[in-house]
Amino acid sequence: MSSDGYSATVELTGTPAFFDGPQGLQRLQPLAQRLHVGFGTDRRFDNPRAVQVRLMPFNQSSLVEVGKRVRDIYCLDRPSRDRLLRVVDDAYIAALALAVTGNLGGKVGVAPRLFLKKLVSDVLDRVDLHADFDPRQHYALTVTDAEMTVTERAAARALTVDDIEL
Repeated sequence: MSSDGYSATVELTGTPAFFDGPQGLQRLQPLAQRLHVGFGTDRRFDNPRAVQVRLMPFNQSSLVEVGKRVRDIYCLDRPSRDRLLRVVDDAYIAALALAVTGNLGGKVGVAPRLFLKKLVSDVLDRVDLHADFDPRQHYALTVTDAEMTVTERAAARALTVDDIEL
């Protein structure tokens, strides 16, 4: 609680490199000490109230579920809500998720960022802005090197699972 009687909650996300690497929180030792959580135990016994929580890796089903939730949030209070929900239905979201992961060598764990970017900016925005836009007819997924991270590019070029650096 601060001196003015209010408490503040800050939420942030980051990769293990952000929390543990030399260029992340470790550069600010007092903050790193406050945010440190040991994840050495079985994940079944993780403390959901801890300052850090361990997230489960994505699978195809959870990727689709996140896509549906993002779509639903995007649709809130939009005049084109009904059209968005009809055109970008659950089946379309599942197909887009599969297409994005397929472009990344089937590696679902590296797909969430790119999948959500494509869903929002390439699909939902266009359906919302253009009354005659139908992504099934007017959109072909393209993924270029320029929009991918190093990890995503490695996954896209991987010939086997062993080719993907984690």
